[in-house]
Amino acid sequence: MNRSIVALVAGVSAMLLAAGCASDKPAATGATSAASTAASASAPVATTSSGTGEQSKFFVQADFDAQLGMRAQTPEGPEGKPWEQAIAPGEKADTAKYKKDGPYHLCFSNAAVNNPWRQVGWKTMQAEVALHKEIAKFTALDAEGKDDKQISDIAELVGKGCDALIVSPNTTATLTPAVTGACPKVPVIVFDRGVDTDCPVTFINPIGGYAFGADGAEFLVEKVPAGGKVLALRILPGVDVLETRWSAAKVVFDKSRLDVVGVEFTDGDAAKTKSIVSDYIQRNGKLDGVWMDAGATAVAAVEAFEDAGQPVPAIVGEDQQDFLQKWKEGGLTAVAPTYPTYQWRTPVIAALKILKGEEVPKTWKLPQPKITSESLDTYLQPNMPPLHYALCGCEDLPGFPAKWGGK
Repeated sequence: MNRSIVALVAGVSAMLLAAGCASDKPAATGATSAASTAASASAPVATTSSGTGEQSKFFVQADFDAQLGMRAQTPEGPEGKPWEQAIAPGEKADTAKYKKDGPYHLCFSNAAVNNPWRQVGWKTMQAEVALHKEIAKFTALDAEGKDDKQISDIAELVGKGCDALIVSPNTTATLTPAVTGACPKVPVIVFDRGVDTDCPVTFINPIGGYAFGADGAEFLVEKVPAGGKVLALRILPGVDVLETRWSAAKVVFDKSRLDVVGVEFTDGDAAKTKSIVSDYIQRNGKLDGVWMDAGATAVAAVEAFEDAGQPVPAIVGEDQQDFLQKWKEGGLTAVAPTYPTYQWRTPVIAALKILKGEEVPKTWKLPQPKITSESLDTYLQPNMPPLHYALCGCEDLPGFPAKWGGK
């Protein structure tokens, strides 16, 4: 879900390469986003279908329906600034009790900066903070992907006289008590990953995992002939945003005539991804499509087909520049669902609105576009690093592109 960011570090934990995701212990319950009013216990009884296995315990039909419906809705807010827009904002949070004069001290408890997605987002947040002279102090603590450290970080920040506290939780259920404890003491803004309490003033994120997963699966249903063999690649089990991505794809695949020949976990490791794809090519003779719950290793999947001397089939990636470049160069049949890193700007904007007594959506859903062949050239940025995420919303920020590693 630190003040200065170093260059992308090779060798980060492969298990954490999923953009904006984290795992809760299996025993934890209700690991859905704070935007959801339904507990995981309300999910339908698990069903099975050839190739796709049981439905995830994280699946909630009402949330699935809502997110897929949001994809067609026009967001409210300033044109060209999706980080300030909101889809079906609904209930507004009453912020009158938080109104105070500046300058302000904002605090941020960050889950981690342990993957490229989070690194791009963190740079973007810092640049947003720098835009606002009324922010006199910005204190950020990095939990390094550790629940216990983030619990301690939140307690420390609450004691530092913060005017508002932004939290990107490392995990959902485990961080809920810490966030709940902070809410009476300081206005809390949660973004990226949710918690199981509605006490934060606002919860901010793009549409969500169901929309991401369905976007990719629907593309394959459209592009792969009936009976075509599809391999689904996941990163980790028990990760809320990844579970909803897969559960949405499962719904789409189960209604289709595609043959899901395997659902495999890659641990977000490029070498393992390439090995799995190569094995399935040998086992099946060919593959007609590849679905992924996150595109960080999409290039490795493409290379497996190239090494086998086979054409690359329809494939799902993400908005990392290395995949977009591979897509362009190879003329691939591809789609890139996104979980935009521009969401890292929104909590800063929300915090200032709250401290000025302005209304904000209680549940703030940002637009979540997908990259298609028609829009590929818009997002492909040859001057940016391979692991840069195209939907950073940072092009208008001071220091771009150099601060993001670009030329």
